[in-house]
Amino acid sequence: MTVTQRLSIRDVAPEAYQAVLPLQKFASGGTVDAGLLHLIQIRASQLNHCAWCLDMHTEEARAGGMSQRKIDLIAAWEEAGDLFTEQEQAVLAFAEQVTLIASGVSDEVWTRVREHFTDAEVVQLLMAAAAINVWNRMNVTARTALPDRS
Repeated sequence: MTVTQRLSIRDVAPEAYQAVLPLQKFASGGTVDAGLLHLIQIRASQLNHCAWCLDMHTEEARAGGMSQRKIDLIAAWEEAGDLFTEQEQAVLAFAEQVTLIASGVSDEVWTRVREHFTDAEVVQLLMAAAAINVWNRMNVTARTALPDRS
C-alpha cells in the first residue's frame, strides 16, 4: 500500500506544531533517564502505528546506546524475560496504559511505577507519554511521510 501524505501540519499551521514543543521540552527536561523516555516514545508509537515517530525514536534510541535487540523486543517486552529491568517494565506498562487510556491506569501499574520514581518523575513520565501521543496523532492523521534515509 502506498501512503500519501495528506498535509504538512508544520507548513499549514506552524503554530499548531509549535504548541506541542513546550510539552515535549518539559517531558525531556527532567531527571528521568533518556533511555526510559525512548521506551515510552517507541512503545506508544507502536501502539498508535506511527511509522514517522517509530523511525525517529528508534534512531534516537540507537544513537543513545540502546541495543538493537532491546529495540526489536519492545513490542513483546512482557515476554522478553529479564532483558528489560523492573524499572523499564514499569515504564512500558505505564506507557501502554496511558496510551490506551480508555481503561484507565490500573492500581497495579501505578504501584509499579511509584516504586521506581519520585512524584516529579512520574509527572515527567506522564507528560512524555502525553507528548508522544499528541505527535503520533498528528503524524498518523496527516500521514506524515517518512524522511528519505537513502
